[in-house]
Amino acid sequence: MPINQPSNQIKLTNVSIVRLKKGGKRFEIACYKNKVQEWRSGVETDIDDVLQIANVFVNVSKGELAKHQDLQKAFGSTDTNTIVKEILQKGELQVGEKEREHDLSSVRREIATLVAEKCVDPSTQRPYPVGVIDKAMTEAGFSVRPGKNAKSQVSECIKLLQTNSKLPIQRARMRVRVSLPRVDAEKLRAKVVEGADSIEKDEQGADEWEAVLLIDPSQFRILNDLLQKECKGRGRLETLTFAATAGS
Repeated sequence: MPINQPSNQIKLTNVSIVRLKKGGKRFEIACYKNKVQEWRSGVETDIDDVLQIANVFVNVSKGELAKHQDLQKAFGSTDTNTIVKEILQKGELQVGEKEREHDLSSVRREIATLVAEKCVDPSTQRPYPVGVIDKAMTEAGFSVRPGKNAKSQVSECIKLLQTNSKLPIQRARMRVRVSLPRVDAEKLRAKVVEGADSIEKDEQGADEWEAVLLIDPSQFRILNDLLQKECKGRGRLETLTFAATAGS
């Protein structure tokens, strides 16, 4: 539905409102949908592509513009460009109930997809379909946290699935290659392989030892720190597969 505007202003459609309360007053700006987050993340840098109209309102829906004296009192300026940028950065994005539900549903689906990419059935080492993960999320009582992106909620979701659902699930193992000079391998080989789930390759050459390991993702940093500390840059740790599954 278009927002009603006085006849001397354009009609705004597909609008997102950003609201900031300051100096005892409410100030609003009318933006294009999806552009607010792009501006805040630095993806969008042209303010003209974010704003539907370069004005500061008291109430966008009613088309009521903010008074100059109120802007001066609250922001210490009447410069629209400066004020708009502050509202964009600090203001609260107004989201309707249906839009909020849609956004949460999209984030939930993205979380389920990421979990499916990162995890496997322990008995087969094969990934689950996204639909199976989604059902397990419901069984485990997982709720999407508004305001947080999908990626930041994946670890929490996996832990909840492991403890509160009947679905057997584990993080897919990483396949890594470790290469060490012969002199370092003689003292470090045991420490390198002790955290591996399995060893796919273990070869000692004339000058270098090389191993291909399947490890839990949590072991990657431990291995990396070990090589950094003990080898002083002489060893190499490479990721071959981020999520190794049966047949991959």
